[in-house]
Amino acid sequence: MLEYVLLVEVFVTLFVIMDPVGTVPIFLSLTAGRSSGTARRAAWQAVAVSFLVITLFAFFGQQILSYLHISLPALQCAGGLLLLLVALELLTGKEEQMVASADANVALVPLGTPLLAGPGAIVATMLFVQDIDGWGSGLSVALGVIGVHVTLWLAMRFSLPILRLIREGGVLLVTRIAGLLLSAIAVQLIADAVRAFIAGEG
Repeated sequence: MLEYVLLVEVFVTLFVIMDPVGTVPIFLSLTAGRSSGTARRAAWQAVAVSFLVITLFAFFGQQILSYLHISLPALQCAGGLLLLLVALELLTGKEEQMVASADANVALVPLGTPLLAGPGAIVATMLFVQDIDGWGSGLSVALGVIGVHVTLWLAMRFSLPILRLIREGGVLLVTRIAGLLLSAIAVQLIADAVRAFIAGEG
């Protein structure tokens, strides 16, 4: 049976990390001067690349950790620290300036990865996969990941009207709120990892 609480948790967590609204101005800058058809193609290609990368880590990430002898609490703590750094960048407004050449496929880099499928989203997805205990929870995680990617595609596909609607001030406000929520998620990940280490699970 579908676990709606888990579905919402996956969707909200990845939504905050991947930040569809904050992606809009970056997408517009990377596709500036290109035809509308090229921009639309870049939108779905970027989402496809992101979904592929996250899916690969969701299925094989644990095997990679086992091969490298890395425990889940260690990954969880590292992921929390990483998300905290990302949250601080969102809160302080220190986003990187991304400039692409005219012949570069921006859908692959930097849009698909690392902008969308960055380390934070990969770690968060792997942690959710570890909580799967049946078809219901597995389907909930899958739908949450798919839902976020659909939202990302919609945000980039309709980026021009979205930007006209909320304007730069709205994007800035949403980015700051996302940073605050992401910092709380990061602290919770670190706290859970510390509890796991104390319990001797690390």
